[in-house]
Amino acid sequence: MSEKNEMTRSQIKVGVYAAVVVFLTYIMIFGFRKSFTVATYDGIEIGGYSYKTILVISQMLGYLLAKFYGIKYISELKRTGRGTVILLLTGISWVSWLFFAVVPLPYNIVFLFVNGFPLGMLWGVVFSYVEGRRSTDFIGATLAVSFIFASGFVKSVGAWLMVQFGISEFWMPFYTGLVFVPPLVLFVYLMEKIPPPSEEDIQLRAERTAMTQDDRKRFVREFYPGIAICVLIYSFATIFRDIRDNFGDEMWKDLGYFNQPAIFTKTETPITLIILVLIGSMVLIKNNHKALQTAHVFILLGFALAGGSTLLFMTKSVEPAWWMMLVGLGLYMVYIPFNAVFFDRLISTFKYTGNVGFLIYLADSFGYVGSVGVLFSKEILKVQLNWVTFFSNSVIGLSAFGVLLTAVSMVYFRKKYQTFKSCEVRRVLKATPN
Repeated sequence: MSEKNEMTRSQIKVGVYAAVVVFLTYIMIFGFRKSFTVATYDGIEIGGYSYKTILVISQMLGYLLAKFYGIKYISELKRTGRGTVILLLTGISWVSWLFFAVVPLPYNIVFLFVNGFPLGMLWGVVFSYVEGRRSTDFIGATLAVSFIFASGFVKSVGAWLMVQFGISEFWMPFYTGLVFVPPLVLFVYLMEKIPPPSEEDIQLRAERTAMTQDDRKRFVREFYPGIAICVLIYSFATIFRDIRDNFGDEMWKDLGYFNQPAIFTKTETPITLIILVLIGSMVLIKNNHKALQTAHVFILLGFALAGGSTLLFMTKSVEPAWWMMLVGLGLYMVYIPFNAVFFDRLISTFKYTGNVGFLIYLADSFGYVGSVGVLFSKEILKVQLNWVTFFSNSVIGLSAFGVLLTAVSMVYFRKKYQTFKSCEVRRVLKATPN
C-alpha cells in the first residue's frame, strides 16, 4: 500500500474513533443539564410566576453568561488539561442539583444558575478536540447531533426514574446525573487519547491555535457583515430550538400525548440519524468554499422544512407527532451546521489561524440573549401562552425571514471568497520572478 493510502486509513480510524467518543461524552454531559425539563412542577408559582419557567430562565442566564465569558475563555483555551476541566465543570453542575433538591423553595432557584454556567463552557472544550481536521465535518456532525439525541434520551431517563422508582421532581435531576457519572469519566479518558491534527489536516483546514484579543478583533473586522447575519440566523434558530426543547413536555401534552416518556426518544432519534447523514456527508467535499456554500443550502432547506411542515400542521394535513419531528428536523438543519461545520469551514476557506470556539461562543451568546428575552417577556408581561399555538405561528415568520437572511449570507461569502482568491493570485504574481 502507498503511504497516501495508509494515511487515509489512519485518518478514517481516527475520525471514527473521535466521532464515537465525543458523541458519547457529550450525551453524558447532557445528563447533568436538561432532565428537569421533563418535570412540570404543576401548581407551583413564585411571586405569581410559573416556577418551571423561572427555573428555565435561571439556568439559561447561567448558560448565557457562560457563552459571553466563553468568547474569551474558549478562544484562549490551551490544549492541555482539558479532561480535568470537563470533569471539574460537570462536577459543579451535578452538585448544584443536590443543593436544588435539599434547599427549600424559592431559594433553590439559584442553583439552576450555578448549574448552567459551567455547563455552558463545555461545548467549546469538547469541540476543541476535533476541530481543524479533514474529518471534522463528520466528527463535528456526530458531536452536534449528540445533543439532539441526548435531549430526548436524558428526558426519558428522568421520566423513567420518576415513574419506576417514585423519585420526586426535585430529586430526579440529581439521580439522573448519578446515572451518567461513571460513563462520563470513562469517555473523557478515551477522549484524551484522540491524537492531534496531522500535518495534512493543518494544510487542508488551517492551523488551530489559541486566539488573543487582537486576533478576535481582527477576525470580526474582516468578516463583520457576514458574521452579523450568521449570528442573527443562529439566534432565531436557538430561540425556537430552546422553546421546543424546554417546553416539549407541555407541547406534547397539549397535542394529546400523556405519560409517554419514550415519545422524546422516538422523535429525536430519527432527527439525529438524518442530521448525521446530511452534515456528516460534507466530509466528502474537499473544497472548503464549496462546503461553506453547501452548509448554506442545508440551512435554507431547514427553514423551508420548518415552515412548510408547520403550515401543513396548521391545516391539519399532518399528524402532530410528525409535525413535531419535521419542525424539529428543520430547526436542527439550521442550528447544527453552525455548531459542527459552518465556522470550521469558514476558517479553512479563508486560511485564518484561530479556532472555532470563538465563533461558536460569539453566536451562542446572542442566541441565548434571544431565548432568555422570550421567556422574560412571557413572564413579565403576563402573556398567557399556549406553547403549541405560539410556537407554530412564530415558526412561519421565522422561516420566511431565515430564508432571506441565509440567501444574503451566501452572496456575501461568495463575493468575499472571490476577493480573497484575487488577492492570493496577485500575491503569487508579485512573488514570481520576472
